[in-house]
Amino acid sequence: MQSEWLSRALEESRARGFLGPSDLKPHVEHSHGFADVWEKRSSEPPKRFLDLGSGGGLPGLVLLERWSTKGVLLDSMERRTSFLEEALRREGAPSGGLVVTQRAEIAARQTELEGEFDLLTARSFGPPARVVECGSRFLRLGGIFIVSEPPGPEQGSGRWNTDVLTTLGLELGEYARENFGYQVIVKIRETPDEFPRSSTSMKKRPLF
Repeated sequence: MQSEWLSRALEESRARGFLGPSDLKPHVEHSHGFADVWEKRSSEPPKRFLDLGSGGGLPGLVLLERWSTKGVLLDSMERRTSFLEEALRREGAPSGGLVVTQRAEIAARQTELEGEFDLLTARSFGPPARVVECGSRFLRLGGIFIVSEPPGPEQGSGRWNTDVLTTLGLELGEYARENFGYQVIVKIRETPDEFPRSSTSMKKRPLF
């Protein structure tokens, strides 16, 4: 059962157009799926997680409430991050949340964020090549990336180039199904200094 704080925050997010107009229940269930995937791997919550392209607050707000741990909600759009900061100041909000307004490829090189996270989540950040290039530098060694997968035949390993993942210091993990689909990607070695590239380079020359 979700708290009054979370219900209010998500309703406000929907009202501002950051979430779709449909029922919020599937969005919340989808967000809890990220936690379910993590908890099948670990009996303890992540010490610190980052929600990549947090937007309207999913799954980040749900994970902050579920785990009461430290989490960074990262988004480049100030309208969205202003809302997230407002939500985290309200009565009943979990205390571990931090909102960062920055493009992911720039934030990944900031000392306080680079290599600092046990878990990275991505709900609808972008195509697979951009997701892994932007996200790889945030993870500590042994940390995992859980990426929401779309329905249909392209879900799972067919969307990911394992050679590129290796180049970025990553390894394809399991595809998990928790009512929704999630791909696990593991950080196995340091990401080379040239990644992530600039937004322009990623757009003009995607890795796959």
